Amino acid sequence: MFKFEKLDVWQKATDFTDVVYSKTKSFPSDQRFGLTNQMRRAAVSVSSNIAEGSARISHGRIESAQLMQIRRRMSCYA
Repeated sequence: MFKFEKLDVWQKATDFTDVVYSKTKSFPSDQRFGLTNQMRRAAVSVSSNIAEGSARISHGRIESAQLMQIRRRMSCYA
């Protein structure tokens, strides 16, 4: 198990991804490559960014702070 997998926020993000995938299954097929795909990519992006940020923590706090700001901005649009 990687360190980021122990983080509550990462676990909640992956749970959120599961919910998004589950809910978007019922979307109309004409939305599959539009809204559905965009929502799924955004959901996956949250947990991916958390994992990436946790890997970079050892390289310095400034980089981690910048990644946190990016995540916050992304969560506002997701």
